[in-house]
Amino acid sequence: MAISRFLIGGVASALLLTGGLFMWKGYTQIAEVEVLPDPPPALPAIPAAAANAPKRGPAPPALPAAKEASREERRFNRFDRDRNERISRVELMSSRTAAFRKLDTDGNNLLTFEEWAVTTGKKFAGADADRSGDLTRAEFATTAPKRKAKPKCRC
Repeated sequence: MAISRFLIGGVASALLLTGGLFMWKGYTQIAEVEVLPDPPPALPAIPAAAANAPKRGPAPPALPAAKEASREERRFNRFDRDRNERISRVELMSSRTAAFRKLDTDGNNLLTFEEWAVTTGKKFAGADADRSGDLTRAEFATTAPKRKAKPKCRC
């Protein structure tokens, strides 16, 4: 019984390997067959207008106004520092460096549990107005980061 299972498993493995080999060969042949299209022909040179040539026609229509960026587009653009339409890990974490530096009290670029606990404990103690050891909803709401006032005009 055990030997028949072993043989069936071996045959199934051989079939899977053979199928994988054929698929791999098929994909490599497809990749070799692809041919790049010919480059477009060069455009003829545009002759320059003579001195007494008539003026051009009417001005082209005005361009449509650019759409205002959505909230998510603005948020994405805030993190995409190099404007390559991709956010790297460094770009994403760069906005958090100021907060990290506040927590890293000894300035060694390593955050220990003690550094984090001291800062968190101070924040908790500052929010616990009635000194009960628990935060009520109103007290907890005071721990939210303060938002900076946005300038009304960037003229």
